[in-house]
Amino acid sequence: MLAAVALAVTACSAADPLAEQYRSGSGQGYISGDGSYTVIAPDERGQPITFSGLTETGETVSSNDYRGDVLVVNFWYAACPPCRAEAADLEAIWQQFQPDGVDFLGVNIYDQAPTALAFADEFGVTYPSILDANDGSTRLAFAGQVAPNAVPTTLVLDREGRVAARITGLLSEPSTLRAMIADTLAESE
Repeated sequence: MLAAVALAVTACSAADPLAEQYRSGSGQGYISGDGSYTVIAPDERGQPITFSGLTETGETVSSNDYRGDVLVVNFWYAACPPCRAEAADLEAIWQQFQPDGVDFLGVNIYDQAPTALAFADEFGVTYPSILDANDGSTRLAFAGQVAPNAVPTTLVLDREGRVAARITGLLSEPSTLRAMIADTLAESE
């Protein structure tokens, strides 16, 4: 089943013109993070992040819903070329780690529900996303942890809700995120 989902998602992103434009280096003025990553030692992490918001399906979610679990948060929007390019990898990693109790949550910084839902359908994304375009409150909750101009950005939060790792820009090497998640999971075992 996982292989079929990964294949279907990969097929969608491989034929995506915006994602391909980004991969080929002809981003036409798009500025993203450089793909750098940071791992934060447990004794150097800040306070737990507190946030809440409405998902693209109208459900309310908050940081309290995820306490006790490792949470991966991805900041994105539908017309962002690297967001489109990494969607299949994020979904595959979500599918891989979901049985281990790892949650994924998107934070859509630009779009409204119909666009976010269309993106999820096109790319086979099954985890929810908070819609943050109207008030930016979720981005504000992560201020200091996420560069506001770097989209996409992916964060790994530990079981206490503190940022344990960050990838700024395109997830170019999925094994990096997998290792970040595995290391964060292992901290409390």
